[in-house]
Formats: sequence, C-alpha cells, structure tokens
Amino acid sequence: MISPYAHIHPKAQIGENTIIDPFAVIEDDVIIGDGTHVMSHAVIMPKVTIGKSCKIFPGAVIGAIPQDLKFDGEDTIVQIGDNTTIRECVTINRGTKDKWKTVVGSDCLLMAYCHIAHDCIIGDHVIIANSVQLAGHVEIGDYAIIGGMAAAIQFSKIGPHTYIAGRTEIIKDVPPYIKAGRSPLSYVGVNSIGLQRRGFTSEKINNISEIYRNIYLRGLNISQATTLIEKEFPDSEEKKEILKFIKESNRGILKVSSKEIKDEN
Repeated sequence: MISPYAHIHPKAQIGENTIIDPFAVIEDDVIIGDGTHVMSHAVIMPKVTIGKSCKIFPGAVIGAIPQDLKFDGEDTIVQIGDNTTIRECVTINRGTKDKWKTVVGSDCLLMAYCHIAHDCIIGDHVIIANSVQLAGHVEIGDYAIIGGMAAAIQFSKIGPHTYIAGRTEIIKDVPPYIKAGRSPLSYVGVNSIGLQRRGFTSEKINNISEIYRNIYLRGLNISQATTLIEKEFPDSEEKKEILKFIKESNRGILKVSSKEIKDEN
C-alpha cells in the first residue's frame, strides 16, 4: 500500500507489495524492491537501490551526498541488499570517486542513529548497534557485530565473524573471527560462541584459536607469526582468510590486550 500522503517522484521504481507510509519522501532515480516497507518521514534520496523485504524506519535518510569536501558531484550510488532493517534516524551517504558506491548487504540490522559514511562496504548478516559511527571507506565483513556507540576511523577494515565491544574506537584493522574490546581496542580472544552459532565445527574453531595464539600470544612479530602459520598449519579457508586479511591490511591489525598475555602465561 502506498499512501497518497507520501512524496514519490514519478520516475522512482517501486516494487510490488511495497508499503510506503504517509510523509515518506522518495526522490528520482530510486529503485525499491518488492515487499519493502518505507515508514513515515524516511527520506530516500537519488541514486539509491534498495532490495526486497527491507524495513526503513522513520527518520532514516539514505543517499545524501557525502560529507566529504573532495566530493565534486560525481555520479555515485547507494546499494542496499534484501531483508535488511534500517532503524530510526540512520544515515547512509552516497559514495565518492574512490569506490563510486556505498554498499550495505543483505540480512543486515542497522540500529538507530548509525551513520554509514561514503564508500563504506558492509557485507551480509552484519549487525551494527545504536549510534555506531563509520567514517568513510570502512569495510566490514559478513556476520560482523559492532556494539553500540563504537566508532571506526576512515579506511579501517573489520573482518567477517568478528565481535567488537560497544563504546570503542576502531583505529586499527580487526582480523576475522575474533572478539575485540577494551581501550585501546585490543584482541581479547576468538569469537567462539558466534562461530558455534554459525555452524563452525570444534576442529575449525580450535584451529582458528591456535592461529591467533601464534599471532598474539607467543611473543612473535607479525611477520614471524604469519611465516610460521603459512608453513606449519594445514591449509584451510580460515587460515587463508586470516593471512589474506593481515597481508592486505594498510593500517595494521590491532594488538593484544595485556590481560590476555598475562592469562596465557
């Protein structure tokens, strides 16, 4: 059902069984998939594609131009996957010529007052809690969870299956499969509970834990640890993912909490 009190540009493409509540605003060059619900006072600005069965709550603003002084009007977009929920007052900005797009995947939950800046790339099944602030060019892997009021610096990367505590500052890259917390943000262990819930076997979880023990708890530098892991650990998707992430990290990965080192010893 589309309310006659909504403002919908005549060139917007609206899918079947879509609900658009009174006083929602949908501008030109917008595509909204079947079964999506856009609630009152949400604003969908130009160059936005939203997938099927999404929920856009009141006050959300999707597709505003980047808050970047280098932006020069380039033709950039926002892409949002299927079954994603965007809660009250979330803001998602268009990309710049760096990536030309800002992407939020499918089956994500972005809680109230999150900000997703230009050129962020967010995977599938990601949960971002209330008031998390992502600067430009942040990348987040599938199934990552970020606690409320955390903030990520520009160009930082967060690996898949990570759990990051709330009220933290993400200034280094967070490798896959781990928990991160404390201040400064540090490695505090493997996200074993999350991995169990997603069907990882005990063998895989133990292998991941042993990889990170060598990275963080044996007193090796990153180069020494990655060389040892490459040579001595059996090949696996998890090993490949971890080593690839570390190799491609431009900011460097976060360090280990001193408490974890004491506990190991």
